[in-house]
Amino acid sequence: MKAISEMTDAEKRAELKEHSRRGLLWLIPLALATFFILYYHDRPTVYQKNSGFVFGTIYNITYQSSKDLHSDIIAELQRFDNSLSTFNPQSIISKINRNEATETDTLFRNVLRRSLALAESTDGAFDITISPLVNVWGFGFTHEQWPDSTTVDSLKALIGYQNIALQTDGRLTKTDPRMLITCDAVAKGYASDVIGNLLARNGIRDYMVEIGGEVVLHGRNPEGEEWRIGINKPTDNSLAVNNDLQLVLQLSDCALATSGNYRNFYYRDGKKYAHTIDPRTGYPVQHSLLSATVVAHDCMTADALATAFMVMGLDDAIAYCEKHPDIDACLIYADENGKYQTHLTEHLKAHIR
Repeated sequence: MKAISEMTDAEKRAELKEHSRRGLLWLIPLALATFFILYYHDRPTVYQKNSGFVFGTIYNITYQSSKDLHSDIIAELQRFDNSLSTFNPQSIISKINRNEATETDTLFRNVLRRSLALAESTDGAFDITISPLVNVWGFGFTHEQWPDSTTVDSLKALIGYQNIALQTDGRLTKTDPRMLITCDAVAKGYASDVIGNLLARNGIRDYMVEIGGEVVLHGRNPEGEEWRIGINKPTDNSLAVNNDLQLVLQLSDCALATSGNYRNFYYRDGKKYAHTIDPRTGYPVQHSLLSATVVAHDCMTADALATAFMVMGLDDAIAYCEKHPDIDACLIYADENGKYQTHLTEHLKAHIR
């Protein structure tokens, strides 16, 4: 390369022109990057909101997307209903309960495997074979005569997760054909997981899926913050529609589910009977725990454990969380004076807003 002093005037002009061209080439990507940053920063964020009725409850789904996926969501919920709804007489689970030969699907097998594992880890506090007891106590989809101890004892022979098994070919086997299974205690939670997975497959990163109070959270809300979820105060009124909030949690990238005895109960002979049945005793639980909200990685687990904690009671639920640090919980209970008290796992305390 020549020194500048050795260049002719024409060579100097050509060299200057080449430097200018190179400078412009560097400016082009910089200008484009600046344009896109400013454009997308100021561009309104589009969030879709879908709601409807499924499994006897309401669903609300909010997600960031320029495309409305409600038709896809409805189709996925229908697929779920055809597999796991005990209210659908043609569902896979209904046919199995009638002992009809039927092929299981991925949804059914996923629920069975996870439910059996959770039954084991909770020492039977969660048990998907509990339907006969729930029905006879009047909280299921039938309402039989008020049970006496003889009836309860006879039905307990049909209860026990250890007496069902999912075979390698996908068939469910029972030791007694009269056994019934229900996924009602995990269905809404698992359905929330399924819809969350549907959104994720469509490239959506910011969403909240809520089906009957069971929630999956990911990314940020329309305000660009973590999602805010209120936990109801357990008002002792089975006809209540709106409750005051006990507290508000701000969370993301997790799932939560709540179970409680404060709305679904009835009185007989002056005694209150909660809807939570202990599958190990055959009778409704009677303890101080009024509400259990569980935060977990997936909503099926949160849903099952919320039910299990309501069976266990306060002390055993706390002990379970201490043994499983990946599980968080908000437990609302009545103290000896009947006042509401709240127990929060340590990690969850940082998320109160």
